[in-house]
Amino acid sequence: MLEAKDPVVLDDAGRYDRDIVHLARVAMAGRSQDVQTLLQRMARRYQATNSSLAESLRELLRSAPSLDAPMRSHGNALPLPLDGDTRLPLIRADQLGPAQSPVLVDPVRGQLDQLREEHLNRERLARSGLMPSRSALFVGPPGVGKTLAARWIAAELRRPLLVLDLSSVMSSYLGRTGSNIRKVLDYAKSSPSVLLLDELDTVAKRRDDSAEVGELKRLVTVLLQEIDDWPASSLLLAATNHAELLDPAVWRRFDQVVDFPLPGPVQLREALIQYCGVDGSREVIDFLVKTLQGASFADAERLVLGARRRAALKDEKLFDVLLDLGRQRLREMEAPRRIQIALDLIEECSISQRRASEITGVSRDTIRRRLER
Repeated sequence: MLEAKDPVVLDDAGRYDRDIVHLARVAMAGRSQDVQTLLQRMARRYQATNSSLAESLRELLRSAPSLDAPMRSHGNALPLPLDGDTRLPLIRADQLGPAQSPVLVDPVRGQLDQLREEHLNRERLARSGLMPSRSALFVGPPGVGKTLAARWIAAELRRPLLVLDLSSVMSSYLGRTGSNIRKVLDYAKSSPSVLLLDELDTVAKRRDDSAEVGELKRLVTVLLQEIDDWPASSLLLAATNHAELLDPAVWRRFDQVVDFPLPGPVQLREALIQYCGVDGSREVIDFLVKTLQGASFADAERLVLGARRRAALKDEKLFDVLLDLGRQRLREMEAPRRIQIALDLIEECSISQRRASEITGVSRDTIRRRLER
């Protein structure tokens, strides 16, 4: 117990007493992550008035044994939370392991690197009175890498990735949906983890939508409160394909908003090379990039996986199959677009007129006339 001469007691007794009561309350409730968060705040708060106490608290946090992941395979593992109606697990727990670095545009890559660095350098932030970002919202169309990015961050932080598909927790009894969400969030808070709330728009819809019933509107309020109370020891991620459906208050609750656009030619080329996994024809890759313009990473991966299966079954060369599939996509396009792709291969990719004609099926006479204009 601190003696009366302690400067914290003398200068700020009321605040110190409140902190002790608050610390005792969360400790008795078994909320270990909240205990750590409170100790971090106390260390920052008392730095100016009692630096030795602040440093002792920081040393305690540094030396404390780290908590195992929620789905740890040894010791007293906690069971996954279950839906009260179906008794099925409410979340999917991805085992910790290496994850391939996602192909991303530079602004998105910069934001994800920032998230990673903040959580890997918590002590450096603490010395400046700061905490890492607690939450981030991933926005973008399907297939642009939102889930893959969450998996990569979890692997980089060496934490489990807990995935909650919000559409799956919608109970037939609406009153239980809020209970389901609380179960998952409490479980994720129990030890350091990365929680991904997928399809956030399923629950966090605009509260001024007259088509939504009152219970769903109350769910939005529950979710906002949980995001506000999220501990900095874990990372809360949310993903949506329909940003326009989100309640305006949701945007303000997240520390970061990461906008995932459809990939451009540079990202598509990098992704195709990654998906193919072998050295191959550069001109085929260039051709596929042109035919996949406006497609997502998922579309490109689906094309390559289909080609690999066909090549294995028919004993064909992968890039011959990819070339054939690219031609099939090209035949579905209007003539002006097909001609433009042939011209782009010549002008941007240094492919000869003859080879461009062979790849695209556009006649050499047509290509020559367009080039002479």
